[in-house]
Amino acid sequence: MSTEALAYWLREPGVGEILPTTVADPGPGEVLVRTLRSGASRGTETLVFSGRVPPSQHAVMRAPFQDGDFPGPVKYGYLNVGVVERGPAHLRGRTVFCLYPHQTSYVVPVEAVTVVPDDVPPSRAVLAGTVETAVNALWDAAPLLGDRITVVGAGMVGCCVARLLRRFPQVEVCLVDVDPARADVAKALDVDFALPDDAAGSRDLVVHASATAAGLQRSLELLAAESTVLDLSWYGDTEVTLSLGGAFHSGRLGLRASQVGVVAAARRGRRTTRDRLALALDLLRDTAFDALITGESRFAELPEVMPRLADASLPALCHTFTYPER
Repeated sequence: MSTEALAYWLREPGVGEILPTTVADPGPGEVLVRTLRSGASRGTETLVFSGRVPPSQHAVMRAPFQDGDFPGPVKYGYLNVGVVERGPAHLRGRTVFCLYPHQTSYVVPVEAVTVVPDDVPPSRAVLAGTVETAVNALWDAAPLLGDRITVVGAGMVGCCVARLLRRFPQVEVCLVDVDPARADVAKALDVDFALPDDAAGSRDLVVHASATAAGLQRSLELLAAESTVLDLSWYGDTEVTLSLGGAFHSGRLGLRASQVGVVAAARRGRRTTRDRLALALDLLRDTAFDALITGESRFAELPEVMPRLADASLPALCHTFTYPER
């Protein structure tokens, strides 16, 4: 037996379409998942949509269940929440998160799904992949009690990092963005907000997530001496130029990258990627994360919505897609 499904494909940069696909029966150790909700970020996914993955990064940037290759045709995505319809008894009927593209149903190994806590709605659970990135970043950054920390870039990743930092005792957190409307999101996350020119300096740690050269430059300017910028941005094919003739050398400033592809070195020997994702879903019990779900469309509307997300004519942090019931 097999199941008929529909999947969203990027036919070529800037042009998406929904195509039929056949999903085979799950075998031993596999599950059939019917999608309830998927999400699209305005970060990596819109860079993929715009064809801005450098050839040197085609292999590195593959999603776990990607079909096709960059720049297209390619089936790409990684924020999917569904219900297990067939598989082991302990999973049947359970809501799960999977790093799967936008598709109405799919079959994956049991190890590829993580059970969503009962008190985390599917609309919020789509953020699990982004919260997982934030968890990894904080394992890399190792913030300390009482730190003064700034997060530059109030997109999905920056906002998730800011909210997790808010849980640290006596840590002062400021979210910085060029869009003054992000002050409302910062308020919902219970952190301070500032425009770049108004942000306080002498910070113990700056986390950069704006994916712009200007944001990275400002991040370095906000550091206290001998402190570090942790850069979470992926710039695609954009070249980044920095001015390092100021305090970079005299202040012994640091700049390092964090990326979710592997568990941070500080925890790599004691945590798996499954542990990290399960932690992210547990952290999503926090209702404050609902502030990051800024829009909703039907799955059938994906080809029309993605261009608007890519050119920012549809303002969004995380835009979600609902799927038809059988």
